[in-house]
Amino acid sequence: MGRTPVIIDTDPGVDDTLALLLALASPEIEVLAIIISFGNTDAKSSYVNILKIYQSLAQHVTQFPQDVSRFPGLTPKRKPILAMGEDHPLQGDLHSAQYFHGRDGLAGITQRHPDLNVDDENPTSHPQLQFTQKSGVEVALELIKSEPGRTITYLALGPLTNLAKALRVDRDTVRDRIGRVVCMGGALDVPGNTSPVAEFNFFADPFAVKELLMPDDPGHGIPLNRFLLPLDVTTPHELSFPYYKEAVDPAFSTAATPSRAAGKAPLVHFTSAFLERTREVMVEFGKDAMELHDIAAFWCALDNPPVLSEASPDALPTLREGWKATKRKFDIERFGELTRGMLVVDRRDDQGAYAPGSNRAEVQAELERHHFKHSGAYESTANPARVEIESPPSTTAKDQPQDAVSQTVQAQNGGVPCVTQTPGSAALVKLLLERVWGIPVKA
Repeated sequence: MGRTPVIIDTDPGVDDTLALLLALASPEIEVLAIIISFGNTDAKSSYVNILKIYQSLAQHVTQFPQDVSRFPGLTPKRKPILAMGEDHPLQGDLHSAQYFHGRDGLAGITQRHPDLNVDDENPTSHPQLQFTQKSGVEVALELIKSEPGRTITYLALGPLTNLAKALRVDRDTVRDRIGRVVCMGGALDVPGNTSPVAEFNFFADPFAVKELLMPDDPGHGIPLNRFLLPLDVTTPHELSFPYYKEAVDPAFSTAATPSRAAGKAPLVHFTSAFLERTREVMVEFGKDAMELHDIAAFWCALDNPPVLSEASPDALPTLREGWKATKRKFDIERFGELTRGMLVVDRRDDQGAYAPGSNRAEVQAELERHHFKHSGAYESTANPARVEIESPPSTTAKDQPQDAVSQTVQAQNGGVPCVTQTPGSAALVKLLLERVWGIPVKA
């Protein structure tokens, strides 16, 4: 089987950077383009972070030429196109996640580790990248048109603005020719990470989410049988910082004791340089580990390439062994003062919903199996009594009034495919350590 062509839409970002390193170390895929988005930081800083990633890899393989084979993405037949995408949401205020990723997107390494800066932030040529003056939307559409139909995976690691813009520009091309869309975003049955109810990527541009997944006309969005949303399931996938110190960098600590290049492989110095501050932030949140959100989303795309002919428009996307998904019905809040980016689940008609008052033991057991930590009582323990759910009216008259959420979930038919099971956090950490750092891990 040939390599899967992938467009990576990203806003690097600490976990985006690890996902990109894993992508460049994965022989199963061919990165056709890296499209930059606003998000974790501003679009310009994210663009420069791509140059820093490639610079660190180039320095690493120069010092350790035997590792060239470990990074097939550095020597592709076609150079990936690096294109600037959108720098603001479709509508509403611009937000960033600099509170977590730092002003430069890589936890402040620009000031703390000037040795990792690039000499030229606007190069005209590059040994591994192809530059363009075209917008990210133009590049994505051209690639989707030029590759065989339904073979490209579009991996969205940041806000969905670029993809929504592409859909606006050429709806038929996106709907008819894209092979699979894997998106990291949203929070259904777990707390948000930017607000109590919203995950950052969906918070950053809820209008794009609405147009792609729950448009007023269901024929105008992404075909949901080719869409996968990992969301909640990424939370329990994590890399323990003590384990990183033991396996990758024995000198690793925190930003109070910055990484030193001397005596380290260039790639190890690079990753430790941004993870040291990330560790401090995560410890403030009560966890000495990094949650592998974007890395898990990439893993989902890697393991589950496009299937040329899915069973039916209403079917779940075809997944490989170890992966499971279910359909969820929801809308997204775009204007709320406190709830922007919240996924509003219609629990009256959602077999996958973790509904208040219902028996959620199986869902909690699955979260516990993945070692998901939760502070306080779950709704199911706070409200143990099963509630009676009112049956919907039997009439289906077109003029019957409906609330907005009901209209949306009906338009979604069976719902949005959401990943509920992966091969597990240990399998992802093993893949990451072996491919990115070349550390063998026992099964």
